[in-house]
Amino acid sequence: MKIQFYLRYHTEVGQSLWISQTGHLAGDASPANVFSMTFLNQDFWQAELELSLKPKESFAYKYFLKNKDDEIVEEWGHDRIIDPCKSPVMETIVIDTWNYAGEFENVFFTAPYQSSLLKVHSSKTKTKAPDHVTHIFKIKAPLLQKNEVACITGSGITLGQWSTTHPLTMIKDGNWWVARIDLSADPLPVTYKYGIYNTKEEKFVRFEEGADRFLIAGAETNKTVILHDGFIHLPNNTWKGAGVAIPVFSLRSKNSFGVGEFNDLKLLVDWAKKTGLKLVQILPVNDTTATGSWTDSYPYAGISAFALHPLYINLETVAGKKNTDKIKSFKKKQKQLNELADVDYEQVMKLKTKALKELYHLLYEECFESEDYKKFHARNKHWLIPYAAFCYLRDKYDTPDFQLWQSDAVYNKADIAKLFSAKSKNAKEITFHFFVQYHLHLQLKEAADYAHKNHIVLKGDIPIGIYRYSCDAWVNPDLFNMDEQAGAPPDDFAVKGQNWGFPTYNWKKMHQDDFAWWHQRFGQMSNYFDAFRIDHILGFFRIWSIPMHAIEGIMGHFFPAIPVYRKEFDERNIRFDYHRYCKPFITDDILSQVFGEHSQRVKLQFVIPNDFGGYDIELAFQTQRQVEDYFITLEQNNENSFIKQGLFDLISNVILFDADLQGDEFHFRIAMEQTFSFKWLDDETRYKLKELYVNYFYRRQDDFWKKEALHKLPQLKSSTNMLICGEDLGMVPHCVSEVMNQLGILSLEIQRMPKNPMTEFFHPNQAPYLSVVTPSTHDMSTIRGWWQEDHGRTQRFYNYILGQAGEAPYYCEAWINRAVLLQHLYSPAIWSIFQLQDILGISEKIRRPDPEKERINIPAVPKYYWRYRMHLLLEDLLKQKEFNEELHDYVIQSGRA
Repeated sequence: MKIQFYLRYHTEVGQSLWISQTGHLAGDASPANVFSMTFLNQDFWQAELELSLKPKESFAYKYFLKNKDDEIVEEWGHDRIIDPCKSPVMETIVIDTWNYAGEFENVFFTAPYQSSLLKVHSSKTKTKAPDHVTHIFKIKAPLLQKNEVACITGSGITLGQWSTTHPLTMIKDGNWWVARIDLSADPLPVTYKYGIYNTKEEKFVRFEEGADRFLIAGAETNKTVILHDGFIHLPNNTWKGAGVAIPVFSLRSKNSFGVGEFNDLKLLVDWAKKTGLKLVQILPVNDTTATGSWTDSYPYAGISAFALHPLYINLETVAGKKNTDKIKSFKKKQKQLNELADVDYEQVMKLKTKALKELYHLLYEECFESEDYKKFHARNKHWLIPYAAFCYLRDKYDTPDFQLWQSDAVYNKADIAKLFSAKSKNAKEITFHFFVQYHLHLQLKEAADYAHKNHIVLKGDIPIGIYRYSCDAWVNPDLFNMDEQAGAPPDDFAVKGQNWGFPTYNWKKMHQDDFAWWHQRFGQMSNYFDAFRIDHILGFFRIWSIPMHAIEGIMGHFFPAIPVYRKEFDERNIRFDYHRYCKPFITDDILSQVFGEHSQRVKLQFVIPNDFGGYDIELAFQTQRQVEDYFITLEQNNENSFIKQGLFDLISNVILFDADLQGDEFHFRIAMEQTFSFKWLDDETRYKLKELYVNYFYRRQDDFWKKEALHKLPQLKSSTNMLICGEDLGMVPHCVSEVMNQLGILSLEIQRMPKNPMTEFFHPNQAPYLSVVTPSTHDMSTIRGWWQEDHGRTQRFYNYILGQAGEAPYYCEAWINRAVLLQHLYSPAIWSIFQLQDILGISEKIRRPDPEKERINIPAVPKYYWRYRMHLLLEDLLKQKEFNEELHDYVIQSGRA
């Protein structure tokens, strides 16, 4: 079979186009499966292939663009298929349109739209293909309504001479609307357009927009022309939806056990459906059991990127109707825990673990002998076996730090397999974790299927990092930089930056196997979720990397990053002084300002005079980690806490970090201009250093970071059909929005965190279509909580964003909360998603009296207790008829229902 390809694409000098049969241009793609194309003219590239296909074998392919710097850009989708059975000729001419990943319409071919949101809009047609087909027209039209089909009409007799009374209706075939036509009797060229036809009313609805399409390629005997015409030219930004965000642990129902459970998601889906919301967003639900204390409540510190958290299991569902009497002894404690205002993490985990072990000994044979369990185990053994072993060893040695284990500190697959052998006396104890994970899978899968059945999207969350002492780090330590810590630079919410403690990713190592670990991670997510949020998507461009000797995030720098070189100081006439710029700058005045009445103690104990008329820090206290370790041994009082923080500030009072430890490459310390070291310099030096600082952070890195992201994100995105939303907050490089737009990844827009540094607030009506708008996230105070934090800011918001005159109310009254919610509902963004607390805030009757009790997390507090629970039962929320109808009306009137 001979195929002639013609691709519409206007290239620039140095670019080339390729066809790949495997869907890859590098890695496992052999030369036999990758074909170069030839430049034809300004509008087309061409290629000709001869294929030997077996009976019933089809040819799947996609296009790739290679830039002059060898950067590879793939078109989006996996739906270019030539089927000889549907085109039984010896020669095929294919005229294709490049599918740009950033096209709005591609969003509607992702999982949430195909499985839940647009599934009801399929319509059948009565069109029959002629016996002889010369041309096959294909178009994508994702936003057709119920009873609507795509149609085609144009010049010539066969195309109906532009008839709208009897246009040629098309048939849905996968993602494409297809028309098989015999144009052998029509003179070419022909002009044509696609349109919409209502099959129920038997009425032409409308033509697509734009100029007429033009066909010049005719089909000779034994030839067929296939036209992939891309997307129908119709408004592509009309679909909008709204959703609710809440952690699973924050849900409250009559049957939960002091914490929200996967089963409670079904009640939340019922409420979402009742109020017109189309999406439920949750935080990560991976197992975080590391220390057995409340600090494990942090949902972003998973000990496994695959295992689910036992916290969310429902004991009655595990027991089944036959064995409910086995957990009756837990009912009294369940009632007590469920009546608490917040989650008691330790008590819930203690009681659930005890109950699960009792059920395990009762049910394990029945469970492990079932065919469904065997399938689950076979699909998941790549992570399930090491995870169960990790949990056993963690409990055996009373620490998740595998470096401290007396055995198996270094993962060995063969040695771990012995733990599960028939001869192992601990096998039954270890496989308890198989039992728990299987039941968690069943319960979350049931909740996800229930959401899909009700046309509600379930959106998950992928953390940017893994816990330092996790199963993933134990099994694959080479995938991570274990000598570094991930975090975030300072911002308004955490002035010292954030240190998450996670190891950073070894992207070079991950690239060697085409990001297999990430593909497995996305595959696991897709078992339950239609969409997901990438936590801190900036980490795919560069990560804020903090050395292990530091405690505060302010001691970090971006990695990878182009450093400042020693010679640049000479080129800019900046006198370079290594000690002055790279060592803490300490004088008597600075000690007095930082420590006040305690400065004398600091001089005697922590610093020594140097040769420059100032002080150096004593060798035993030169890092924040050393200081931290020392003060842990002392009495915990205000004076010691004050001095410890002061020493942290002294250590971070530098202008440059030595990047190569050779004195040739440097990274600027973030917020340099706020340091005493910088302020003590003369005006001219400050000016020149500031220029170099701006160049380092805001100019030289952008193209470099763009290339870093394009080495990772396209491959990862192409491995899943879930809708991807990026959390692109913080210190955002210019290239981030460009790459996200190029890949069709939704951005996050928050009203009080504008990405334009020249504005105080972002207005939802300025949001791009491919974005999620929200007034707050789990890392922020709610609308009501924020209103009381800074009256000056809320006054400006009241006057300029809400457009209200006069003095702003001190408290956020329900009408103010409602006005903010409505601004977001009427935004042009494709999704408006609200924390449940912000939705309840529109009603004086049902909202929580104290908004301070509604906050989920404070990023500035390194060890925060994540324990917020909604104050209402979900069953009672479903009964709030007046409130639910009011919310439903708002959603409908905004066009998001």
